[in-house]
Amino acid sequence: MQDEDSRPRMANAEFWNARFGEAGFAYGDKPSDLLAEYAAMLPQGRVLCLAEGEGRNAVFLARLGHSVHAVDLSPVGLEKAQQLAAREGVRISTEVADLSERAFETDHWDVIVSIWAHMPSTMRRALHAQVVRALRPGGIFLLEAYTPRQPDMPGVGGPSREQEDWLMTLAALREELAGLELLHAVERERVVEEGPYHHGLSSVVQIVARRPAVG
Repeated sequence: MQDEDSRPRMANAEFWNARFGEAGFAYGDKPSDLLAEYAAMLPQGRVLCLAEGEGRNAVFLARLGHSVHAVDLSPVGLEKAQQLAAREGVRISTEVADLSERAFETDHWDVIVSIWAHMPSTMRRALHAQVVRALRPGGIFLLEAYTPRQPDMPGVGGPSREQEDWLMTLAALREELAGLELLHAVERERVVEEGPYHHGLSSVVQIVARRPAVG
């Protein structure tokens, strides 16, 4: 559920339906750079895409042969995700749901993807606790988000300064994802180019983590 708007707002279906109802793809139709970089190491199987919006990451993973389930607050976004899947000749399943209310299956998912899934920290901590349990042993969690430095960066993207609580730090994520083995965990500056609402030099945090295998 990516948002790049300087005015204060809460994550709600009305906001996202309006954003995703615009012509074209708000964040492009190509996968995130981080996901594309690490796609080859992802275990084949069931993939859960959180706050997936218009489906660019879900469709990319479906093209690689994964069974993908995309969850988002916006039915408009998920309808566009299905249209993108049809255009690319793949199938994905979609679900309109509020991540603060949705309970995910334990020991079920081979991969969970969270790209720009910003939300209040109390909600995020609860969600990440679920992520740790929802991954199967050996499963991979992949996350990219904006850091509290983003409002001072020249790039466009991320929650506003008034929503600093929605931004993420590596230190906080290390705590929230306790129980996972961190394979790639960095805060960095990078140029993001993803449609009209994500572009320019940005401050991000990236996580690629594995749930340890049993035994």
